[in-house]
Amino acid sequence: MDLIKFVNEQLSVANEIPDFRPGDNVAVSYKIVEGEKSRIQIYRGDVIQISGKGATKTFTVRKMSSGVGVERIFPLASPNLVEVKVLKRGKVRRAKLFYLRELVGKRAKIKERKYVKKDK
Repeated sequence: MDLIKFVNEQLSVANEIPDFRPGDNVAVSYKIVEGEKSRIQIYRGDVIQISGKGATKTFTVRKMSSGVGVERIFPLASPNLVEVKVLKRGKVRRAKLFYLRELVGKRAKIKERKYVKKDK
């Protein structure tokens, strides 16, 4: 067995994370530690990319804050990741949505997927 795979399996945290794709609007609950205190902060935005695999899998969420685009990268295997809720399913044709960075206003909106394919 590959030693790197073995170590990644031992260190992986079992989080219940729903299936989501780029274009989906999500609310990510993330634990923030400030000194001795810790709190849970919710970060809402659109998933613009999912990269990596296994223990190194990450996803990037983009939101608009006071007219400025803010992106944050979340590792899926992080113990600080509390919960991911899918608010809307997006209808996109690409895996990496970097073109949203240049768009403003209504053009930056992602259409909602009406039909969601159910797993059997």
